[in-house]
Amino acid sequence: MSRQRISSGSSFEENIGYSRAIVQDNWVFVSGTTGFDYATMTIADDIVTQTDQCLKNIVAALAQADASLADVVRVNYVVPDASEFPACWPVLRAYFGEIRPAAMMISAGLADPRMKIEIEVTAIKQMS
Repeated sequence: MSRQRISSGSSFEENIGYSRAIVQDNWVFVSGTTGFDYATMTIADDIVTQTDQCLKNIVAALAQADASLADVVRVNYVVPDASEFPACWPVLRAYFGEIRPAAMMISAGLADPRMKIEIEVTAIKQMS
């Protein structure tokens, strides 16, 4: 059994004590991911743009794990304002429309009031 830690380079990981993702055998666990652009540590004001950036961040973490969105089997969404969630659906459909993982949405506060969505995924890498 091998374990690999993946980092985005975000200061949050060191400050809080977590990894962007953990790979254990063929499983990939991607931590809750927000819409921060890690290169600039900026975040957009709207939930749609944040959703797209969350998924770009998740795609990058999965790529470091030699996985892709096609390997995602579960996704959890957290939004502070549930009424904003439908605005994300076109973005989510663009990324997950063919994959259709098991999913859940929770309405809860996030660590930073600028954050409008957080997304966590679990993937199982397909063995060749």
